Amino acid sequence: MIDINLIRNDPDSVRENIKKKFQDQKLPLVDEALALDAKKRALQQEGDLLRASRNALSKQIGQLMREKKTEEAETIKAQVSANAARLAEIEKEEPEVSEQLKKVMMRIPNIISPETPIGKDDSENVERKRFLEPKVPGFEVPYHLDILEKLDGIDIDSARRTSGQGFYYLTGDIARLHSAILSYARDFMIGKGFTYCIPPFMIRSSVVTGVMSFEEMEGMMYKIEGEDLYLIGTSEHSMIGRFMGQTIDESKLPLTLTSYSPCFRKEKGAHGIEERGIYRIHQFEKQEMIVICKPEDSCMWYEKMWNYTVELFVSMGIPVRQLECCSGDLADLKYRSCDVEAWSPRQKKYFEVGSCSNLTDAQARRLGIRYKTEKGSEYAHTLNNTVVAPPRMLIAFVENHLRADGSVEIPEVLWPYMGGTKEITVK
Repeated sequence: MIDINLIRNDPDSVRENIKKKFQDQKLPLVDEALALDAKKRALQQEGDLLRASRNALSKQIGQLMREKKTEEAETIKAQVSANAARLAEIEKEEPEVSEQLKKVMMRIPNIISPETPIGKDDSENVERKRFLEPKVPGFEVPYHLDILEKLDGIDIDSARRTSGQGFYYLTGDIARLHSAILSYARDFMIGKGFTYCIPPFMIRSSVVTGVMSFEEMEGMMYKIEGEDLYLIGTSEHSMIGRFMGQTIDESKLPLTLTSYSPCFRKEKGAHGIEERGIYRIHQFEKQEMIVICKPEDSCMWYEKMWNYTVELFVSMGIPVRQLECCSGDLADLKYRSCDVEAWSPRQKKYFEVGSCSNLTDAQARRLGIRYKTEKGSEYAHTLNNTVVAPPRMLIAFVENHLRADGSVEIPEVLWPYMGGTKEITVK
């Protein structure tokens, strides 16, 4: 949610930003916000005047009664009564207008970074950097499900029977590899100075609407029937929600946190050949990083965060690239975002394995996350980034470390987490 002062003082820049995101249907929201804001301020001003008048008139009534001017006092009492009735109307109407304004404001997208390329959708995202040279082995790389099944590491059919499409069982060394990657990612981030957390895996609607747009919520979140609880789509939701309504001491910033959680997503509209297997699923696990910082530091932390993910993948011998998300591919709360994509030797192209986002103060405004300053308090900036999400990581891992005989090599950084196991062989 952007600052209302920006809409008051420079509505054209807000409209231009909406156009850059190719969301012209939202242009009327700017005028709606201006009208509701003007109405809200007029009600506040009228209410303040009536309260001040009530105090002044009460003193007059007391003075007139002491002077035995009963008739004049009664006239003023009638005026006080009429003012009280109007004030009651205002006090009822003002929160309703405020709520209407908030709903409109929450639909207006955050201002995007000057460095964000302008484009309609993810097909116009821009490659910025590559890390490690992509390699294509001299043998055919099978589909990742075939690789995992030969290693006796996955059971899709049983998961379909127990849970339906979009679920899986991991077994044996592959299940261990999954846990090893998460544990390595956890320790990697702790080594970068981040505090490890395990958050609640369910959150209330007040947190959901604070961390994402309504459109995202509808397409992602699973609601618990009969309760005001949603399963998290990523631990970012729960981690940021932890600070809802809080004012953080400036000396404690930045807050650098890394969190583990299972993630649950509807994944509406996920179809196509590359949606088979474990690329796009309803349940997975992830190591996340979260930063809450002062506004002047958020751009620096954005660069650090996506680079940490790159460093992690490179340490496991997986080629990656950084892809800058264009304006039309940015979610409404995002100021700037990039994807980290891993190389697929089978497809001979890159695919997304993580995403880093700077939301400036848009998320903090929705959730009321502030920090203390010498002059009072300001809204903090929030950022999030995927450290690693093993289902997609597993695809990149087994494809890039596959040998001609079907075995998979384990890089040295994971040996301690695999009990010294250096390879996974065909069963």
